[in-house]
Amino acid sequence: MTLTLNQALFLILTIAFVAAVVVLIRLFSQLRKTAEEGEKTLAEFADLARHLKELDLVVKDQVEALAETIAASKKTAVNVAEASSLITWKVFRPSSRYLPLLIPAARFLWRLVVKRKKERAHVK
Repeated sequence: MTLTLNQALFLILTIAFVAAVVVLIRLFSQLRKTAEEGEKTLAEFADLARHLKELDLVVKDQVEALAETIAASKKTAVNVAEASSLITWKVFRPSSRYLPLLIPAARFLWRLVVKRKKERAHVK
């Protein structure tokens, strides 16, 4: 049995239509799966964004606490610098003229103390 031209064209168009429908069905199925995955990803993204906001608040609190600590440390450093300057100018500078007398006297007294300790250790 031979096919006429119209029958051959109808058969070719039918096969092409079936192939196109199969491709479209697969495409729509894949699009549905992709849409489902996209919805899941979007839900995860929203959850991550919420967690990021919470983390941002925690980090801001810690940064504020750190800023307070740094300010207190800076104030302490300034006070220590002022105290050391005050001690230098009010105590050490005026007493430095007596150091040539005090150092030999202190060395002499230290040697006496060490010598007496040794004598006591030998006596016992």
